[in-house]
Amino acid sequence: MHVHILGIGGTFMGGVAAIARAAGWRVTGSDRDLYPPMSTQLEALGIEVVAGFGAEQLALAPDVVVVGNVMTRGMPVVEALLESGRPYVSGPEWLAREVLRDRWVLAVAGTHGKTTTSSLLAWILEHAGLAPGFLIGGVPANFAVSARLGSAPFFVIEADEYDTAFFDKRAKFVHYRPRTAVLNNLEFDHADIYADVGAIQRQFHHLVRIVPGGGRIVWNAADARLEETLAMGCWTPLEGFARAPHPRALWSARAAPGAEDYSRFEVLEAGRAVGTVDWQLIGAHNVENALAAIAAARHAGVPVPRAIEALGAFRGIARRMQLRGEVRGIRVYDDFAHHPTAIATTLDGLRRQAGAAARIVAVLEPRSHTMRMGVHRDTLAPSLAAADEVWLYTPADLGWDAGAVVAAFGSRGHAAADVDALARKLALSLRAGDHVLIMSNGGFGGLHEKLLAELRANPG
Repeated sequence: MHVHILGIGGTFMGGVAAIARAAGWRVTGSDRDLYPPMSTQLEALGIEVVAGFGAEQLALAPDVVVVGNVMTRGMPVVEALLESGRPYVSGPEWLAREVLRDRWVLAVAGTHGKTTTSSLLAWILEHAGLAPGFLIGGVPANFAVSARLGSAPFFVIEADEYDTAFFDKRAKFVHYRPRTAVLNNLEFDHADIYADVGAIQRQFHHLVRIVPGGGRIVWNAADARLEETLAMGCWTPLEGFARAPHPRALWSARAAPGAEDYSRFEVLEAGRAVGTVDWQLIGAHNVENALAAIAAARHAGVPVPRAIEALGAFRGIARRMQLRGEVRGIRVYDDFAHHPTAIATTLDGLRRQAGAAARIVAVLEPRSHTMRMGVHRDTLAPSLAAADEVWLYTPADLGWDAGAVVAAFGSRGHAAADVDALARKLALSLRAGDHVLIMSNGGFGGLHEKLLAELRANPG
């Protein structure tokens, strides 16, 4: 059987491609822009990728076309597909039908932390010898791939609330029918799809409605919007977590002495210490992710001590506070943060690790649809406040005037409309000991390597 995937370069669709290949399908695909880690993953799998969305690619005569949610009416291949009568399906529906139907699905949902929590959960199950399948919106270092078919019964999936396809406007996660569901948090995002946070809550409640009574919902008990969502109706046992003790949380944590960055922390079950995590990650937000993963893994049968042991061997995720290089004592990090809450928590974690005296330089590409619409313009500057210097990428097509955000930082704020110019100017401003945090949910025009190259070329 031959499946052709439109929009194969996204993390989700690229993961579907990897799983289809492992399941024995012939896989081809197409996309406009490909960049690591998905470009390298598809290349390693030997999957043929057609450039662009021309109608001629249907001459490959696939048995079914899987349509990514980047595809819209008016694209030549979409119009030709509809005219042809050839079978087509969305990525989530194909996955549910061909892979998840007979699996114990552990789905991780939330505005923030999905990729990290999914990666932690998959690794805990792997460490316990359960060989799970998974599809994650990033590449965990312990696996070096974003997706795999795995062995029955367990399958971990990053459960995105973004819409499914141009012909199916429900959230992706309603297709997955999880037995174990993690609800990390809920904030307004995806302003191109949802009118307000209430619309997102309704989608989350659709997910709550399909978790069976014999399943489990692991939820952030300190999140008021999740509490409101569950109050709409819940038919599944709940298990709460929160970074600090909370009346509705079974799981909580406290930083170990001398580890204010949470590189070591105690896991508390009903207020009682049950073990200490000593790991490579930092930040209070990652403590929440770890607690959620521990709870979900226990529902799948993994004892807590085994889960804590696994977290100690977790080696991080590509593009999640990933150190891309160090030149002349200047450390350059890559992070996926693109929502003000995620930006603030990422900076907090780095500050806790680097110390109060270190200079942190934040560089942000406002690339998501919500960012480009200017929805977060009033909360963006406060989210960057922990940085000592702020550089904002402001291309001509940004869609709103970012001048007020830059001005909020006075002499510490900078803007650049060109990536190459940004790399040059930024390199000249840096000094030994700086921590440069580059944040984007895309490739940022290769800024990371361009900056490192500028630093190497100019020894200072």
